[in-house]
Amino acid sequence: MTTPPPQGNPFAQGQPAAAPQAPFPPQGGYPQQPGQPGFPPQGGPYAPVPPQPSGRKLSFKTIKNIVIVIAVAGVAIGGYLASRDDANTAAVGDCMHRGSTSDNNPDLEVVKCDDAKAQFKVLAKIEGSYLTQTLASSKCEAEAKDFQYTYTESGDGKDFLLCLKDYKK
Repeated sequence: MTTPPPQGNPFAQGQPAAAPQAPFPPQGGYPQQPGQPGFPPQGGPYAPVPPQPSGRKLSFKTIKNIVIVIAVAGVAIGGYLASRDDANTAAVGDCMHRGSTSDNNPDLEVVKCDDAKAQFKVLAKIEGSYLTQTLASSKCEAEAKDFQYTYTESGDGKDFLLCLKDYKK
């Protein structure tokens, strides 16, 4: 014959089963609400305050990385804007200023012809690569008879030749 399992605590073996307890009567000054035993009603003078959502705080490392990204972007944009006046933007009729005394890198930039810095005028701009001075000069002779100087640029994806002469104000 088997005995039924004890009621209540299944681990209390060998102990007599406890009698079921009656529910406690409500305590304190709050009336009980159906469905919420033991909790005071919301909205009372001492109602619990809901927790504030924790805002995400930026660490020093995150702020430093954002500043670095902005600085790099600023340098890139500044470099692009500064290069817009370079020789590769020159067109026939534009005036140029030589920013360097170096013959290997004269740093030509486009300026307005009424600017005091204007030194040369572009007579022709020819697309293509001209590796020797002789080849560049012969191409300029065919395009602009009264040229005095040649300027070639290559390597940036756009190879070109400028035929220049002194600009007289």
